[in-house]
Amino acid sequence: MDHKKEILNHMLVVLFNQILSIEEKVLKQGPYKDLTMSELHVIEAIGIGDKHPMSYIAQKLDVTVGTLTIAINTLVRKGYVSRNRGTEDKRVVEIALTDKGHAAFEHHKTFHEEMIGYTMSILDEAESDVLIKTLTKITKYFDEKYAQTKFEKIGDEDEN
Repeated sequence: MDHKKEILNHMLVVLFNQILSIEEKVLKQGPYKDLTMSELHVIEAIGIGDKHPMSYIAQKLDVTVGTLTIAINTLVRKGYVSRNRGTEDKRVVEIALTDKGHAAFEHHKTFHEEMIGYTMSILDEAESDVLIKTLTKITKYFDEKYAQTKFEKIGDEDEN
């Protein structure tokens, strides 16, 4: 591996691990220490606003409804999520965040906003454009190679 490849590999691995580790530390130090990162990602997928069917959230997370059910049961028990039968179709289970779930969502959103805010503050416009374009290409590679993400093409119109 040549020097640039070694540096890039090291930086990507370190950055990935740092973000995960710091995100978990911030979560554990705050008022939401009873949540796991996986549970927080479920809360993030549910989002703020309308109720969503379990199948929609499972698809968004790329998990089975059965797997999601286990997480939802825990989040309901902890008071972060409410689960109700659909008003039009009683077979549909609709999921929404409780007030406690909204607060956890906002707490996590603030962490991400601070991370992105700092990143954007140290880059000029051209650098931020290059970073976005580069990360888009890397994400697209992983999406195509491993089909693991539901990458939404944000700012992808001039990708080439």
